[in-house]
Amino acid sequence: MREVDLEQLYTRLEQPLYNVVFRWVWNAEEAQDVVQDAFVRLWRMRERVETETVEALVYKIALNLAASRGRSKKIWRWVSLDALRGTAGDARHGDDTLTAGEERARVRAAVEELPHDLRAVILLCEYSELSYEEIARVLAVPVGTVGSRRHRALKRLRRALSPEEPDERAARNTV
Repeated sequence: MREVDLEQLYTRLEQPLYNVVFRWVWNAEEAQDVVQDAFVRLWRMRERVETETVEALVYKIALNLAASRGRSKKIWRWVSLDALRGTAGDARHGDDTLTAGEERARVRAAVEELPHDLRAVILLCEYSELSYEEIARVLAVPVGTVGSRRHRALKRLRRALSPEEPDERAARNTV
């Protein structure tokens, strides 16, 4: 991989990669550091990198770095998954609708509760601009697995953000 190729790759992927990483570490400076570090690591291994797999590789490096930072430090900020906006926006607490800040906190908490494999897929699907095929390469799973994990993640998020009252949810779970 040549320097000019890496510069072009950085120009094209920096923002989508940042979008994914930010929603993993919840800190703008840390997300930028992770993105930079991912490209530095890619540069260091440039002699062994194949051009067909470079995009998936840089996402994989960044996700691994973000996950490592996430395990060592929890930062509570906000998230907004467009696919869940309607579900979360309809949630009620007593007679008052949730404020935008409360809604974001609920969505973020629900995303952070997802298992690592589902969380990685939902963040990549929603924020990376990668196709299912590219996400499958990043995560080293079959393409069908990306779709099924995204479906399971969205189902769990909708359930967690359901506007039902806790008593209704408990009754449904015992039936």
